[in-house]
Amino acid sequence: MFEVAHSREAALLCDQQDPLARARSSFRIREGVIYLVGHSLGPPPVQARQKTEDALSAWTDQLVRGWNAAGWIDLADRTGERIAELIGADPGSVIVTDNVSVNLFKLAVAAMGLARSPLLIIEEDEFPTDQYIVAELGRLQQADVRRVPAGEGLAALETGGVLIKSAVSYRSSEVADISAHEAEARHRGAMIVWDLSHASGVINLTLAAHGVMLATGCTYKYLNGGPGAPAFICVSRDIADKVTSPLPGWMGHKSPFLFEASYTPRDGAGRFASGTPPILSLASLDGALDAIAGYPMPALQKKAVGLGALAISRARRLGLEVLSPDDDARRGGHVSLRIKEGYPVVQALAERGVLADFRAPDTVRLGFSPLFLCFEQVWDAMDVLGDILASGSWDHPRFHARAKVT
Repeated sequence: MFEVAHSREAALLCDQQDPLARARSSFRIREGVIYLVGHSLGPPPVQARQKTEDALSAWTDQLVRGWNAAGWIDLADRTGERIAELIGADPGSVIVTDNVSVNLFKLAVAAMGLARSPLLIIEEDEFPTDQYIVAELGRLQQADVRRVPAGEGLAALETGGVLIKSAVSYRSSEVADISAHEAEARHRGAMIVWDLSHASGVINLTLAAHGVMLATGCTYKYLNGGPGAPAFICVSRDIADKVTSPLPGWMGHKSPFLFEASYTPRDGAGRFASGTPPILSLASLDGALDAIAGYPMPALQKKAVGLGALAISRARRLGLEVLSPDDDARRGGHVSLRIKEGYPVVQALAERGVLADFRAPDTVRLGFSPLFLCFEQVWDAMDVLGDILASGSWDHPRFHARAKVT
């Protein structure tokens, strides 16, 4: 692990020793901006812009022929294979399709077909989308829904059923023990659908080694795929041909261009594809994956938690309550601080070039994407935060005006 810096000079030394330093050349973030929101929306790599422009050119030059000539028809599979490498999944087990909400629904229904019990389990601090999907699915399937206290999902597996669980908590950044959860699920005849949204691209997941059966995640956070970039689905080869999608679309058909009235699913995770893939978004994602290619996931995780450790150290010196685990092995790529006046503080930070985000009622999240951030920036960002809190400059009326997105 990186040693926690206790001075700006020490932070600069960490940057000089950083094996990921050259990755920053893929990003063109405006001078004077410290971007601590990569856990919410990653910035655009130059490779993403180039591949999007290439796709636009192909659309202009080839029109509908681009599906074949430019290889668009296979782009969801190709990007899925690249993501499989990053998350430690088997070849053929990942496809890019739809969004996390839709994918959670599809996978939860599929999981219910394999679990011994129709029970649906969700922890009460899970991301709201996950909770909404579980509640509505329970109503549609007339299945019992059990909301359990935070951290008790593993114990709840004793009763079987299907657990929807984030690999990294969106609020606290706590990393789940994936291996322990999967072992308990196998023992109890239960199934787990993992939400990897805050884990993909920053945590060394090794899903196949942990026995993960079903997972989905977004691609616009640490993978930098772009606003609203499509999500991915991961289905283990062990069960791929035993599960079916409740939303069978023509792209999930074994022979979509035979236009058959009856549905024959594709092999593997491809059966969970639904409609026509969004090529421009996929092209951007494909380019963004170029920016991360070649950097080992253990190195990315090591730097991310090192940046977070620096922020935690400085936050404690400021007398702030840290909501994220101190243990690097149990913390993901962001750090959450409890600040009562969190919303105006985040707006005051933004005015001074430090972008963070706020989650009601009192959580300020600082994201530490390892590809483009450096230790010097984290040190400087915490200096700015300390000054804003000490001076009370956050308490200006303009910082209290609420925007739609926080």
